[in-house]
Amino acid sequence: MNQPETIRDIVTLSVESFTDHTAYRFVGGEEFSYRRMGEAILGIRSTLSDLDVTTGDRVALLSESQPAWPAAYLAITSWSAVVVPILTEFTVEDVNGIMEHSGSKVLIISRRQQERCASALKPGGARVLVLEDLFAKALEEGATEREGATTSAGATTSADDLPALSSEDTAAIIYTSGTTGHSKGVELSHRNIVSNVVASDVFAGIQPGEKMLSLLPLAHTYECTLGMILPFSKGATVSYLDRPASPTVLVNALKEVRPQLMLAVPLLIEKMVRARVMPKLNKPVMKALRAIPGVSGVIYRAAGKKLLAAFGGRLRFFGIGGAPLAADVEDFLYRADFPYAIGYGLTETAPLLAGTSPHANTRRSTGTNCPGVELRIQDGEIQARGPNIMKGYYRDPDQTAEVFTEDGWFRTGDLGVFDAQGRLYVKGRRKTVIIGSSGENIYPEAIESVINQFKGVVESLVLDQGGKLVARVILDYEILKEQVREYADNTSAYLEQIRKQVNERLTAFSRLAEMIEQKEPFEKTPTFKIKRYLYQ
Repeated sequence: MNQPETIRDIVTLSVESFTDHTAYRFVGGEEFSYRRMGEAILGIRSTLSDLDVTTGDRVALLSESQPAWPAAYLAITSWSAVVVPILTEFTVEDVNGIMEHSGSKVLIISRRQQERCASALKPGGARVLVLEDLFAKALEEGATEREGATTSAGATTSADDLPALSSEDTAAIIYTSGTTGHSKGVELSHRNIVSNVVASDVFAGIQPGEKMLSLLPLAHTYECTLGMILPFSKGATVSYLDRPASPTVLVNALKEVRPQLMLAVPLLIEKMVRARVMPKLNKPVMKALRAIPGVSGVIYRAAGKKLLAAFGGRLRFFGIGGAPLAADVEDFLYRADFPYAIGYGLTETAPLLAGTSPHANTRRSTGTNCPGVELRIQDGEIQARGPNIMKGYYRDPDQTAEVFTEDGWFRTGDLGVFDAQGRLYVKGRRKTVIIGSSGENIYPEAIESVINQFKGVVESLVLDQGGKLVARVILDYEILKEQVREYADNTSAYLEQIRKQVNERLTAFSRLAEMIEQKEPFEKTPTFKIKRYLYQ
């Protein structure tokens, strides 16, 4: 078996190939080898069998990130059941709705989430299992049985005991946060997920024994496929935090793990660069030195080495996806020779459609298409075709039909262009494009990128209000006090100053009529995207 076709194949190959390597662990805590993960997977499969979970039955999984999460996910999918990962950021009402819509037969839930949901949880007729207890029981049974017959994670006691499994069978139904406020169940087959695992490694090139620090929710396809299954398929080690990722917790984790690989949304690196690097680079002395020919590059590379040291000093692949990276931050990372890599995709595409490798970046581009994935631009929209494209939206044929063209291409809803080398540039969401008074296309994300480069700006949202472009802006009052003191007590004047400077960099039809101070944080999806529809 050389090329895996199902998640069961990946489990079998990985446990047999990397037996004594550490697969998953807690930062500063217990480690679980590939052998032990194989035993846990066997044990959880056995429990599913005892509960009469059969091929195609849905099993919901609601938990924060921890080593038990991949054990449950891999057990469910390799048994031939369908996993329904649920983001912990969803409300209890959302959880109940997902349980009902998916028709899940079992709910595997962590203790923390069980306490959060408490009496409001309505699992219907589903059997509820506590994840930590399920994992511990499976490990204990595996350790006891290890003394007797040797078993493979590809079987229970005999290969005949496993239900039949095809690459076209559904592996997961993922309920998205939904930028329109309505969640949809994205149905992904084993082929969708496994093909993307295999293809995406062309960008990362993961080696056995390499370390990855996980920060994103495992129930999100980005982290699940690329941050959990991919490293497991290559013999790498993934570390999870056992508490919320505060700045102190993150600093200590980076120091302890010293990862070679990480995945993140832009918000993390943008905060680090703007808080730690930009203030130093923008000091008068540094500005003067940067103006000297030949000195600027030295300064940026030195700053890049310091940032790399903050990540533990061994980082060679820092994947960024989920949202556009701010232009000023990318400019710094590029000039500082920081090993970042941009990726682009959607939950519906399992997720990666296009990507780059460190040191092969072109600024503002999301790189080239994944091997086996075809991309085209039709009427400005990025459309995709390949083995990673979802089966459809679960129990929703009408919405499924809407996102596929007559000739079978998936409509991403994103606007983009290719350059002469075939590199993709994503311009924004089709649904967020604002049509100007003379029919011009105005991309609010591009304007927000300019606004967010200013000191004291946390983030912004550009909207069309009554035919005028308006930006709602959240300010960082601490930075205003420290670095822009003349405006600390006059935020209206500061916003007007920003508006004028932003407009100087925009085309006439894209200029802002007003900037409004946003006092409360924007409401966001679990993947940190602003819910634009709430502010229209």
